Amino acid sequence: MPTNLEISRSAERRPLADVAADMGIGAHLVEPYGSTVAKLSLDAVGELADRPPARYVVVTSITPTPLGEGKTTTTVGLGQGFSQLGKRAVVALRQPSMGPTFGIKGGAAGGGYSQVVPMEAMNLHLTGDLHAVTSAHNLLAALLDNHLHKGNALGIDPFSITWRRVLDVNDRELRRIVTGLGGRQDGVPRETGFDITAASEVMAVLALATSLRDLRRRLGRIVVAYDRAGDPVTAEQLGAAGALCVQLREALKPNLLQSVEQTPVLVHCGPFGNIAHGNSSVLADLIGIRCGDYLVTEAGFGADMGAERFFNIKCRASGLVPDAAVVVVTVRALKTHSGRYRVVAGKPLPEAMLRESPEDVYAGAANLRRQLANVRAHGVTPVVAVNAFPGDFDSEHRAILDIAAEEGVRAAVSTHVAHGGKGAAELADVVATACEEPGEFAFLYPEDLPLADKIDLVARRLYGADGIELSPLARRQLDAYTRCGFGDLPVCIAKTHLSLSDDPMRKGAPTGWRLPVREVRASVGAGFVYPVCGEMRTMPGLSSHPAAEQIDIDEAGEVVGLA
Repeated sequence: MPTNLEISRSAERRPLADVAADMGIGAHLVEPYGSTVAKLSLDAVGELADRPPARYVVVTSITPTPLGEGKTTTTVGLGQGFSQLGKRAVVALRQPSMGPTFGIKGGAAGGGYSQVVPMEAMNLHLTGDLHAVTSAHNLLAALLDNHLHKGNALGIDPFSITWRRVLDVNDRELRRIVTGLGGRQDGVPRETGFDITAASEVMAVLALATSLRDLRRRLGRIVVAYDRAGDPVTAEQLGAAGALCVQLREALKPNLLQSVEQTPVLVHCGPFGNIAHGNSSVLADLIGIRCGDYLVTEAGFGADMGAERFFNIKCRASGLVPDAAVVVVTVRALKTHSGRYRVVAGKPLPEAMLRESPEDVYAGAANLRRQLANVRAHGVTPVVAVNAFPGDFDSEHRAILDIAAEEGVRAAVSTHVAHGGKGAAELADVVATACEEPGEFAFLYPEDLPLADKIDLVARRLYGADGIELSPLARRQLDAYTRCGFGDLPVCIAKTHLSLSDDPMRKGAPTGWRLPVREVRASVGAGFVYPVCGEMRTMPGLSSHPAAEQIDIDEAGEVVGLA
């Protein structure tokens, strides 16, 4: 099979004006960025508002292995599969962060014959939205430090500052730093650090904004620190929100690309999946929902994380209601959740794991069952998508289909990576049927439920915990946030994505444990509070041999080594 890059370059692409026209979007709303990418004017939201909405499908997964289970490829493949049924589909994805692209993960354009093209543009800069987020975020940091240097008229407690700087590079050296060293004119010395750009609250704000006016309002609400009385200090108080909004005006517009089979793909925003909601933008969905028969979007990590946040955070912001949720599962993931094997990113799978063993698949089934229950807890109809790998055995696929049948859930094996839309046609047919029998969608909790009770409910209902353990610091922070008026915000629990619990080594569906909440932070501009459970790395590091070592330019000026 050709490489992803070879497939991308050989794919026949249509002019994006024609792709947009098939979506019912006029040329006056398409803003070309070169010949392979375009931005869509936000006027499209209003112009398309009278059209009937498409069926809304979210793609999630069981708890993933460090290698990932192929949600992006499945999302793209499903969109292409609908075309095989004579249906029009639009796909909505997050923009890849270049940190992981040059790190251990590689690109995030999909794979094989179910990917977004051109993959070089998708994975490298695209239209510069991440750089706009970086610039806006760091402008706010500079204005905050300048305020301290110029006398601190707002009475900011320097030890309460929560606003760090960001960079779209995996660089562990920047996790903890001291700024302001030198002479008196070099600023106020204090300890701070860098996060990766995807972890910026500005990114989360951009993804949840419903309009330029809403973006401006959310930016103004961002809390960067607290004063000596314990009251929040916002970007609006620092006089920063307007300048931030100006920097993000173009980045707010969704990007239009296409798949290898010319399915329209909206690529927009990339919030960090551990500490934010990990979904593509609301605006992309508000446009895409009016442009076909199906809108297929992807939520980060497993259904306990990305899908839960899709339901309780993104859908609250957008007002859209999902018709079905596709839960991606792989043989290797269920074997990992059997507890019999250890999978390490960047290393080959254990040899014993590659042998035919439906028993290992059954042994890991508890995780799949729990994630299906997590989807149903929101009144959404789940569908199991078996993402087939070349080394799988038919008996192992049958085992997954049997597990789904035991749960009363529709399922299909999909070979979209190797066969594109044809390989996903059966899955698309099953999803289409599920969409005709939608459940009764409901948020997991009401807005006025106390913050601690929201955390406890998610931990018990979705993670299988016996409850939560709040540290003294977390209790004080929850009380303070409630006093500041943040109590009605949804919660976005920051924990490992490699387990239903807070411990990445606990596989399957652990029971008999309580979720420890170490501290709680507030992303007020984005509109959620995030409890921190365990050690969260918001600035990744590089491996011994990162992907950057293989990426180069050949004599013809073409990119090589991009995975």
